[in-house]
Amino acid sequence: MKYYLIAGESSGDLHGANLINALKVEDPDATFKIVGGTQMEESADQKALIHTSEMAFMGFVEVLKNLGTISKNLKKVKEDIIKEKPDCVILIDFPGFNLKIADFAKKKGIKTCYYISPKVWAWNQKRVIKIKRVVDHMFCILPFEVDFYKKWKMPVDYVGNPLLDAISSYKFNPNFITEQQLSERPIIALLPGSRKMEIEKLLPVMANLTYLFPMHQFVIAGAPNFDKSYYQQYIGDQNIPIVFNATYDLLKHAEAAVVTSGTATLETGILKVPQVVVYKANALSIWIAKQVIKVKFISLVNLINDFLSVRELIQDDCTTYDIAQELDQLINKADYRASVMENYETLAQKLGEPGASNKTAKLIVEYLK
Repeated sequence: MKYYLIAGESSGDLHGANLINALKVEDPDATFKIVGGTQMEESADQKALIHTSEMAFMGFVEVLKNLGTISKNLKKVKEDIIKEKPDCVILIDFPGFNLKIADFAKKKGIKTCYYISPKVWAWNQKRVIKIKRVVDHMFCILPFEVDFYKKWKMPVDYVGNPLLDAISSYKFNPNFITEQQLSERPIIALLPGSRKMEIEKLLPVMANLTYLFPMHQFVIAGAPNFDKSYYQQYIGDQNIPIVFNATYDLLKHAEAAVVTSGTATLETGILKVPQVVVYKANALSIWIAKQVIKVKFISLVNLINDFLSVRELIQDDCTTYDIAQELDQLINKADYRASVMENYETLAQKLGEPGASNKTAKLIVEYLK
């Protein structure tokens, strides 16, 4: 069968790549067309129609500024779907774009599978009505999503969290410190996100932490769609190493981490690295978000546990001083650090075991048959 996979950002690219590998096992005759990133390109052995670096816009204002690009991308993908005639379109998160494609595919009589549910539980829950209409099969990766959809009388499959697959199958580099030319000082990992807006807003704040923790070395986890020169403009003359394609190795060696809200908060939690979650955006975007978003937390660790498991510093609270205060507790207060580690144990119990990619691939192939 021919599968058309669409992911619009780095986290979706990782999950899309693992799903492609699992589909190859379940369906030896599988062929693929992709909209995604470098990891999906490697798994599918082809160039993406559109790369994630040309698609990921975050925040209400940022989306408005890039409506022209988004519209062109939508048109390009729709034309390609008509040309390729896939048996199934597999949509990975990225709801603003992918729900439009689901609607289009449904009207063309193409089966639609949605892997990693849109966060409809966070705002505008009535979007479930559209999802029920345009999505044939929904595969959820967060435990509480099953009960949410049940309230709307929409059957879904809970497949577990694909990050468990990615981390359990990752081959950690025993020579990471040497190869990256890092010192023996304890590491604080900086994860400024994978979008331009996030890096622009957060990296300068993170970089200033180096002055407050002279006994530690700070290391930036670089996103694959940027190069060192891009990061350098936000850290100036400060000597902060940047590592690419080695975030899990970096976290494994880190004493603590400063993490931009998103998938990385959950990866950091699974790897049991004490973290402070941060976020900054356009002021208008944040104001609009506060009016419409109906959840207590922004980080996945806290949302899954359903209590404050790691500290969140958002917008005006996201200052170098406030981050430093939290880092100091995570590093130097044994009781505080231990409580965060206990919270991670709760998280591990709620997430369960690896296998999401394989379960999803098996279900997709069964449903299509």
